[in-house]
Amino acid sequence: MNDPVVPFDLTRMFFGTDPTLFYLEIVFRICAVYAYALLLIRWIGGRSIAQMSTVEFLLVIALGSAVGDAMFYPEVPLLHAFLVITGVVGINKILDLLIFRYRSVEKLIDGVTTEVIRDGVINLQTLRDNKIGKSELFENLREHGYVNLGQVRKAYLESSGRFSFFRARPSRPGLPIEPAWDVFTPEICDWTSEAGKNTLLACCNCGTLVEAAANTPDVCPHCSATVWTAGRLPERDVQ
Repeated sequence: MNDPVVPFDLTRMFFGTDPTLFYLEIVFRICAVYAYALLLIRWIGGRSIAQMSTVEFLLVIALGSAVGDAMFYPEVPLLHAFLVITGVVGINKILDLLIFRYRSVEKLIDGVTTEVIRDGVINLQTLRDNKIGKSELFENLREHGYVNLGQVRKAYLESSGRFSFFRARPSRPGLPIEPAWDVFTPEICDWTSEAGKNTLLACCNCGTLVEAAANTPDVCPHCSATVWTAGRLPERDVQ
């Protein structure tokens, strides 16, 4: 029968109950497992973390468990760890070959590029399908120097999960996204009022621009939203 655990036994907590020589074995295990994993990763090739594909991300997760356990658990034989690492890397290599040869497999595993913005108007269906909020999209736009949607000719959500933006030349009026709406909420315009008439308005939901007039419907023709603000040019483009 195992001896009961003594609470707050500092010697056990910090040094464990294994023989002192086992620490030397841990060093050997770390060197052996690390070298073997590095050898296989060099064989399959790899990209930087920022460029990691779905398959490579899964490879890192799987290898993390296989490598970590074998480094310090005495009951895990190194041969078992080597077999797991080899299997994981082998599956990764097979998936890479299938992705290279078959477009359908690439789309299934890595996903596809989708359009997020066209001529300053947001594709709301793309945001819904990918569970992305407008605040996340606007944050990425501001990080790239955009202050309103009229500056965006095209925007794509790449299969890697990153955004690609293409600037409109010249810039056009559009839905303002700077300052951030959490800091300063855009002023809501009523295009049936005198102030709203003869004003270029932007839908606060999708960015669609309309010329305000007395006979203009109050529903956005693109997304059926009813909240509008003044469409503006970037300050540096205002003459």
